[in-house]
Amino acid sequence: MLPADPRFLGATVTNEGTNFALLTEAADAVELCLFNEVNGHLVETRFALAHRTGPIWHGYLAGVRPGQRYGYRVYGPWHPERGLRFNAAKLLIDPYAHQLDGQIFYLPEIYGHLSEDSQGLGDINLRDNRDSAGKVPYSVVTEDSPRKILRLNTPWAKTLIYEAHVQGLTAKNPDIDPDERGTYRALGHPSTITHLKKIGVSALELLPIQSSITEPAIWNRGRRNYWGYNPIAFSAPHAAYASTADPITELQWAVDQLHAAGIEVILDVVYNHTAEGGIGGPTLSFRGIDNKAWYRHQSDAEYIDLTGCGNTINAGQPHVVRHILDSLRWWSEVIGIDGFRFDLATALYGNQSATDSSLFAAIAADPVLRDLKLIAEPWDVTRYCLGDFAYPWREWNDHYRDSLRQFWLGDLARGFGEGVGDIASRIGGSSDIFYYRGPTSSINFITAHDGFTLNDLVSYQEKRNGPNCENNRDGGINDRSWNVGVEGPSNNPDITAIRSRLKKSLLATLMLSSGVPMLSMGDEVSRTQNGSNNAYSLPINMTDENSSTPEVFGGGWALNWNLAKEEQDMLDAVAELSSIRSTYLADVSSEFFTGALDRGTLRKDIAWFSLGGREMTDTHWQDGEKRSITVFIEAGSNRALLLLLNSSRNEMEFTLPSSIWGQTFRCIFDASRITATYEPVIAAPSAKVKVAQHSAQVWLVSRGYSLVRSPDA
Repeated sequence: MLPADPRFLGATVTNEGTNFALLTEAADAVELCLFNEVNGHLVETRFALAHRTGPIWHGYLAGVRPGQRYGYRVYGPWHPERGLRFNAAKLLIDPYAHQLDGQIFYLPEIYGHLSEDSQGLGDINLRDNRDSAGKVPYSVVTEDSPRKILRLNTPWAKTLIYEAHVQGLTAKNPDIDPDERGTYRALGHPSTITHLKKIGVSALELLPIQSSITEPAIWNRGRRNYWGYNPIAFSAPHAAYASTADPITELQWAVDQLHAAGIEVILDVVYNHTAEGGIGGPTLSFRGIDNKAWYRHQSDAEYIDLTGCGNTINAGQPHVVRHILDSLRWWSEVIGIDGFRFDLATALYGNQSATDSSLFAAIAADPVLRDLKLIAEPWDVTRYCLGDFAYPWREWNDHYRDSLRQFWLGDLARGFGEGVGDIASRIGGSSDIFYYRGPTSSINFITAHDGFTLNDLVSYQEKRNGPNCENNRDGGINDRSWNVGVEGPSNNPDITAIRSRLKKSLLATLMLSSGVPMLSMGDEVSRTQNGSNNAYSLPINMTDENSSTPEVFGGGWALNWNLAKEEQDMLDAVAELSSIRSTYLADVSSEFFTGALDRGTLRKDIAWFSLGGREMTDTHWQDGEKRSITVFIEAGSNRALLLLLNSSRNEMEFTLPSSIWGQTFRCIFDASRITATYEPVIAAPSAKVKVAQHSAQVWLVSRGYSLVRSPDA
């Protein structure tokens, strides 16, 4: 092979061939392996990458074109006690591959050590000499380059995020061709876009689409990793989500359709660990390329595990920083992605802080990446760092989630009552956490992929994770849920009415809080997981009657498109609430409210009232059993919003604020009513109004003129 340009890692297509380059410092030799069909059989041809520039091994092959399947074999010492696990018998995925072909077969041959079974059980110190080719995916040469992207650059204050799964979002959509349901192409289908636009979505956040595999232990239980938080190629779209043999082009098309409709696309990315798992996991790529260089070690023979998945990527190393940045740029410049949510982000900065992280500093300084939407999950299995990330980062605010659940679902008999002080801070934008960064630093959410759905949050007291086959040990144990007296579905109209009010009230609070709201897929139509708070896996045998039916997971993680009356009402409620937010709050929520008195108007930009219509006193704030609050929020010239929140078990009478705050009050949303048929109620200052138990109302406040029904009033 001729030398290649070592500046470009991976497989780079030229006019006459392809450059190949792989970075590994400790290897003794590297072979490029091409796989081609010959008489119906896949034949392997090996070429030595004989040229080396520093840690980069490289070579050029004329005639190699896009579509060529390949892999690497890396030679070097096998000294597990020193962290060196080279094994040339194992075919390795190129970390820079943008497409994979084939699947993994759970056999002993995929392990670098001597394994006795499909899960890697055996002697981790003995090298296995069986060839893994044909049992692991192949890398595929692709030719793609940065392209012109329609960047919407939606301001954070006008952003509404919708977290969804590629397959689950469209798998049951009857308007999409069955062969395209659950695929990248279906994301760009008009019916998908219509649904997202109806509820005001401005950014679609997709669960991981990096190429991933199921963990061997989960596979052995007859389940598979549905969520995809187990990547093996950071920069290759997961092939199972494509309706064609060209996942890259299909995904680009879908992104373009979403952009044309005014919807940005954010990816949930997993750079903190890989699917190679712990020391006893399979050797598929990074471990065989340079184990010590790619993974963090607490000793030469053992990994540091900050992720709960067996390994942690060594993101403090320059070559790893480069790799992650190259991956992010590829997703952004080639696919067209507008932002990234970093799973377990704290695992990526080692023993440093977020502000000292070499990776995050490089991202913030990068001319392409720094202007994208960057979201951190500010914790890992050992650390909790909410509020530690600097501009331009935003953070998942689980304190917001817990506060809303506590206020609306907390049962005083179980010791969950804590008054209204905390929820007031969350509605105001969590200034106690993000005081120097502004309210849009907070990604507000009630539910996410991990945990109960909104419907199950008000239907189950206990988790029901039996279908994962882990004896219900998995998943959280403190969901702050409330089943309203009956575990699971109920035909009791009183219970279903309370559950409906609670769901709408939670969503009303979410939509009208300062910060960036995020909806979880299906909450707008009361999606259920039948009590599972850890629905990451799907059974392979979908006919298993032992709590493994499609309705439990296959159905549970798919959006229902055929809506019953209650589900349609929820959808209408979310659409109405998002419209209220975009109309009245989008232009006033970029900065924290001050709560200061305007000497000219004698009003404040945000104020809190007790049931009697007067501003709350210290006594009110210190009342741990208080279950109601009125929130006044300035919404621009001559108008404001008033939220009446009643989480108590009784109907409550609220007194509206005096004429200083507004001349006309109109109720534009009531969680206790059917949304589509609700007729707004107009009231005068200081009027007394009733709010149903476990319910919220939203009032539009006007000064100096009468209100009409127009939503722009």
